[in-house]
Amino acid sequence: MNEDKHLHIIVSGIVQGVFFRAHTKNAAQNLGLVGWVRNLRDGRVEIAAEGPKSALEQLIAWCHEGPPHARVDNVDVTWDKATGEFETFEVKY
Repeated sequence: MNEDKHLHIIVSGIVQGVFFRAHTKNAAQNLGLVGWVRNLRDGRVEIAAEGPKSALEQLIAWCHEGPPHARVDNVDVTWDKATGEFETFEVKY
């Protein structure tokens, strides 16, 4: 039985211009997750990730802290079933 989950995260605060996407990619890859991260026009960062629930929970915890120089004000999380559509974790531009 596949226990992988899909996670959609929106992070707000000072999260652009502080290498949030690059650090998110590293964190996700270290946790064995696949998906993507991108900046939104309104200054927030959006993340879609899939993998084991425990690893996704660790990514959520990381998002609450973010990289140095970031200030995270809010982390909005939505859970769903894994789609299997991702092969790697990438930064979208």
